[in-house]
Amino acid sequence: MPSEGHIQVVNQLITKLRRGLLKVSEKVHDSIATASEKPSSPRLQRVVTRKDKAHRWVQGIEKIWDFYFELFGQRQGKYGDWLLSCDRIAMDCYQAAYTGLGVARSVPAPPPFCYMKTGFAPATIRRGIRMRRLGKQLNPFPLVQLPYHRLVNPWTLGAVMHEVSHNLQSDLGLNKDVPRQVGLRLLEADMGRFVSSVWVRWNREMFADMSALLLGGPEVVGSLMDVIGRAPAAVFGFNPRGPHPTPYLRLLISAELLRRLGFEKEAEQYSRAWTRIYPNPRGGSIPKKVLATFPKACAVAVDAMCFRPFRSLGNKSLSQVYRFEKKDQAMIEESARRMAAGVDPGIIPERFLIGAARVALDRRMARPGVITENFYKELVRR
Repeated sequence: MPSEGHIQVVNQLITKLRRGLLKVSEKVHDSIATASEKPSSPRLQRVVTRKDKAHRWVQGIEKIWDFYFELFGQRQGKYGDWLLSCDRIAMDCYQAAYTGLGVARSVPAPPPFCYMKTGFAPATIRRGIRMRRLGKQLNPFPLVQLPYHRLVNPWTLGAVMHEVSHNLQSDLGLNKDVPRQVGLRLLEADMGRFVSSVWVRWNREMFADMSALLLGGPEVVGSLMDVIGRAPAAVFGFNPRGPHPTPYLRLLISAELLRRLGFEKEAEQYSRAWTRIYPNPRGGSIPKKVLATFPKACAVAVDAMCFRPFRSLGNKSLSQVYRFEKKDQAMIEESARRMAAGVDPGIIPERFLIGAARVALDRRMARPGVITENFYKELVRR
């Protein structure tokens, strides 16, 4: 079921809206009383006008109630355990971030809430964003939307860490600092205004990729390949207004971070496989300046985003806040063997279980259905 914190903030929102409805209702009663004394056309029209306004208020509140009824209702069915498991991964990401800060910060609440929706891609709605489905009321907690096909294949749930990272960028106060630092460092490196502006536009999606990798390790890059590995026309297609790095470059950006973290072998394997599938990026629409400057610009942007201190992080870098080292990868691989065998994977953090599931799948330690069952069994048990 939803946590008590989620239920409390939704009830607070409904109560606030109900107070407004009661004020509107009072005006309806007052206009009825006035019209009853002298039922003139203007007074009667005032009654029905105010009644109509009250009716719209009721419809708006019912729409919001219906949204949360559907959202919370998913937890009562067969997918409830899957969604609870994703909640626990999201919570673990937040705990890793906030316990790794160099200075204490107010802890955000409630935590992210995961729900299932049809469609190809995962998505998120950040805390404090006005939502149309809520009548443009502020969203009280982060929402992480996951398609069914991701939930049934837990080794693809690097998407949870990616979407949670969008929320972390906001909650940690990095919305302005990250693009500013990336842009300044690129300009200082003589990348030029055009190239710098492209990387700045990519900052939010690149941050989510970098953060997810730091939270989950090398297997997150495999999860990314699942998503962006499409026909060459799509992979080489440059969108001059798009927030995502061009898919061809996006994978190589993650490989650069892997290299900086000391996972040179994994970085080389992913890069070699990727460039073998897509050997000629010049055949697409990526601007020549972006391609020509990519190796240097990528190194500068990854360094600025992940290895330079931010004041809001307590003068720590992102890679220092949630460190991922080879010992963590060893923990993931050990847990993969245990998960495949159906035994307790141990005290491994929840977010590492995604990587463990992928290692178990890639190395054929067990059938996919067995891995899925044991993955959710462990997270629900917690």
